[in-house]
Amino acid sequence: MDIREDILESAHRIADYTHRTPVLTSTAINTIAGAQLYFKCENFQKMGAFKMRGATNAILQLSDAQKRQGVVTHSSGNFAQALALAAKSLGIKAYIVMPSNAPEVKKKAVRGYGGEITECTPTLEARENTAKKIQEEKGASFIHPFNDFNVVLGNASAGKELLEEYEDLDYIIVPVGGGGLISGTALSALSFAPNCKIIGAEPFEVDDAYRSLEVGEIVHNETTDTIADGLKTSLGDITFSIIKNHVTEIIRVTEDEISAAMLLIWERMKIIIEPSSATTLAAILKSKSQFANKKIGLMLSGGNVDLQKLPFKL
Repeated sequence: MDIREDILESAHRIADYTHRTPVLTSTAINTIAGAQLYFKCENFQKMGAFKMRGATNAILQLSDAQKRQGVVTHSSGNFAQALALAAKSLGIKAYIVMPSNAPEVKKKAVRGYGGEITECTPTLEARENTAKKIQEEKGASFIHPFNDFNVVLGNASAGKELLEEYEDLDYIIVPVGGGGLISGTALSALSFAPNCKIIGAEPFEVDDAYRSLEVGEIVHNETTDTIADGLKTSLGDITFSIIKNHVTEIIRVTEDEISAAMLLIWERMKIIIEPSSATTLAAILKSKSQFANKKIGLMLSGGNVDLQKLPFKL
């Protein structure tokens, strides 16, 4: 298997359906951090998050017969929107299972993209069982939000783009939820910039990836009480295998550190990011000596914010 070729093929496959997002810099934030930071703005991606890449790549890998039957997934937000929009772009039916406590703003977006929502109780078991039932009834193909190699390869295109512009980065910092973005970014670094180290950023409140890396097997969270709602998901076996082999470390950040980093980006860069994205800058600001004078890419994973529930006052 040639991972580099797989990433290049995936990037080419999805190019007509996704944006090549910009990389922004901020002199003010560089001064505060004491490092050269390069923000890969997936908050400007279609539907507002990197997940459009993986969803599109996975659908495009289906046969024509499978496409006619539609696709199904379970997601609390961003992947739900991504699969719904990707399916709409390709003229395919999308069935989306969402927990009843998913943000209303994200449910509204899924409906706007033409996704057919089925709500379930907010447990992983209920999500999986409901998706399986739809899969059986409709004949739809199940696409996992992150634990699918075609999804990971689609996500890897973001890292590829960043490294094409800045090939001499020392680090790329990536938020960690289910691991779909960080595993894709790690494969891109391995393929296009092998000296670049990949570091994860994760809230203390949902630090399952940190603990999993520490013990060498997947562990789960007992609670998910974090403002970074995109990072509440546990790792999958596919993503964890890549993380275990190619991610240097995971830095944990507090809720206050996430909120402060998010506000700093809103104020200084004039762009909207969601709390999950802010974990990357939060990790750098709490570990300044580690990153002093380094060139660092930051994956701003998305910008789908419920403006009624900001962690700071405007």
